[in-house]
Amino acid sequence: MKKTMVTLVVICASIVTLHAFRTLQDSGIKGAIRPADAAVSSIWAISGVDTVRTQPVKGNFIMLVKPGTWKIVVNAAGPYKEAVIEGVIVSNGQFTDVGEIKLPH
Repeated sequence: MKKTMVTLVVICASIVTLHAFRTLQDSGIKGAIRPADAAVSSIWAISGVDTVRTQPVKGNFIMLVKPGTWKIVVNAAGPYKEAVIEGVIVSNGQFTDVGEIKLPH
């Protein structure tokens, strides 16, 4: 019984450690849409066949993505037009800040 309990504690500690390490390895893209009150239906991050979609909150966005080179596409409603940013490089365990994306008229 004692050996089983020790084994259980070791397994639980291993799982917690792995999840903590995974959290440290998250990579992503963040930024802001300007004007913040523009009607944006979605923000897409595209890299090869991988796509991630999000919506801004008060003009700000953040999305988890794999390391690599991404294209950001902001779908906006009139009077604003779609905005595209090419070549956003994301490194492992880091967030790339694309800054303010100003929507064209």
